[in-house]
Amino acid sequence: MMMSLTTWMGCSPPPPSFNNSAAPSHVCNSNFRLLLQTPQFVAEKRSRKVTKSIRTRALREWQEYEEAVKEKDLARALKFLKSLENNLQIQQQQQQPSTSSSIPSIPSLGGGDDLSFLRPERNWEVLDACLNADDMKLVGSAYKFLRDRGFLPNFGKCRNIVLEGPRDVTPTVLKSSTGLEASKLSPKKWGLSGSSTAVLAAFLGGVSFLLYQGIDVRPNLTAILGLAMLDSIFLGGCCLAQISSYWPPYKRRILVHEAGHLLTAYLMGCPIRGVILDPIVAMQMGIQGQAGTQFWDEKLEKELGEGRLSTAAFDRYCMVLFAGIAAEALVYGEAEGGENDENLFRSICVLLQPPFSIAQMSNQARWSVLQSYNLLKWHKHAHRAAVKALETGSSLSVVIRKIEEAMLSNR
Repeated sequence: MMMSLTTWMGCSPPPPSFNNSAAPSHVCNSNFRLLLQTPQFVAEKRSRKVTKSIRTRALREWQEYEEAVKEKDLARALKFLKSLENNLQIQQQQQQPSTSSSIPSIPSLGGGDDLSFLRPERNWEVLDACLNADDMKLVGSAYKFLRDRGFLPNFGKCRNIVLEGPRDVTPTVLKSSTGLEASKLSPKKWGLSGSSTAVLAAFLGGVSFLLYQGIDVRPNLTAILGLAMLDSIFLGGCCLAQISSYWPPYKRRILVHEAGHLLTAYLMGCPIRGVILDPIVAMQMGIQGQAGTQFWDEKLEKELGEGRLSTAAFDRYCMVLFAGIAAEALVYGEAEGGENDENLFRSICVLLQPPFSIAQMSNQARWSVLQSYNLLKWHKHAHRAAVKALETGSSLSVVIRKIEEAMLSNR
């Protein structure tokens, strides 16, 4: 760069015939002043100033975007991404006429700018702001924005799968397709599963041993049972669920269950608002059960608002609803959780016109579990990636990105 600048200034070393005498200083200064006034130099200087201003402004705006994501302000975060894209398009249109000019153009942030490598990761972060969004249409807009720009290529990939396969699914068909009895694909009541039976037996044995040793634990036991009953009646059992969630095998099963909901909703094109794994937080947000995955189906909501419900929309909803049970059965060979999912399914079936009979509800539940089971089996690698991401405490944007990476690597 120094060599080039010296050449422009006209101060290169003189030939030997001048006895190495230096050129007059006023000549160099005059040439330097003339250079500073040339249009090309002025344009380059202006370009550097504008570029520095753009970078400073972009950094400040990205910081505001990060604050919006941190505060779970989805509207503000999404508005920033859309305005940024519009600004880049305007810059590109303004640069096109000057491409043939010798005056250098102003670089945009979408090109070789040193901030551009952060943009893809930051675009994903808008999904983390969906959790506190009250407007589910705004959540849907965030997913549509990312999908239209190529960030979510597999979102809604299996949306039409509900139109395939037989409708009548008997317990025999279910077993032949999954290798599992129908009882293995239904949630267990507490005390009926293998682990809870062992815990109950050990508890009763311990109480009997203490009483035999002369230690009366009946007052304490009465107080514990009373608190458990109050927790079950007024808090939906979330306190007991909070205590149980600290047991690693139980926590792992919850992760498998919720990852099944999340992946199925994502593949079916249902925007996910968030995944709640803390029972206390789930209770505060009005989610029934020990944990929950909140998703939204625009078509289903629209049809319910019009007083009708198509088979395709209902099937898609049921598949997502029973995906947690299917995920547990796929990984563990049987399902233990999902009682609240079944209760929600029954409440929807009762509201249908005409309401489903017991036989119709049973068949619809088996069909939904079978469809979700096969869907998760085909995308087992993506389900494992989602479980691993949730296990490390990753945010929603990271979990979905891991799903996309797993599906891309498995092609």
